[in-house]
Amino acid sequence: MSTPLIGVLALQGDVREHLIALAAADAVARPVRRAEELAEVDALVIPGGESTTMSKLALNFGVMDPLRERVAAGMPVYGTCAGMIMLADKILDGRDYQETVGGIDMTVRRNAFGRQNESFETAIPFQGLEGEPVNGVFIRAPWVESVGAGVEVLAEVPAADGPDSRIVAVRQGNLLATSFHPELTGDHRVHAYFVRMVEAAAQ
Repeated sequence: MSTPLIGVLALQGDVREHLIALAAADAVARPVRRAEELAEVDALVIPGGESTTMSKLALNFGVMDPLRERVAAGMPVYGTCAGMIMLADKILDGRDYQETVGGIDMTVRRNAFGRQNESFETAIPFQGLEGEPVNGVFIRAPWVESVGAGVEVLAEVPAADGPDSRIVAVRQGNLLATSFHPELTGDHRVHAYFVRMVEAAAQ
């Protein structure tokens, strides 16, 4: 089987870091900005950034509807932070004009972990990954308030304000999303997990 070609939505956010992480996970990666570039890739990563800006740019660049169509057709997509928000069927604390790609039956709260100066890192056990917990880097990160029956919860962190935990990684079919930024850590296991999803989807 040929090496999968994975795009990184390059409208805004930490595109370069994802390209490097995907290459380290033995994928061929390229930036995607337009519908014709989206049509050429086998899968897509939606990076972190600012979700309202990303939504607006996706509409302005004409990639929102083609991306929704590819997701509905089963294309694998991995969203980190703002990318998680973009893959959510419902957003809490979003802007009135904010649109999402959707696809994951979850409700996500924007900026749930606080402002930029409240960013933090923590070790997170991640289902499906061997070895040590992943190092989760949270920067103005969302969390998942609730998920539907078809969504698999892959990682949680303890809540700061009580005994409950917050969902920070999920998968539904060919869609993967994390609140945190594994592309910033040098640990490429989450990207390798996604590459395996892409390879399985191609078979």
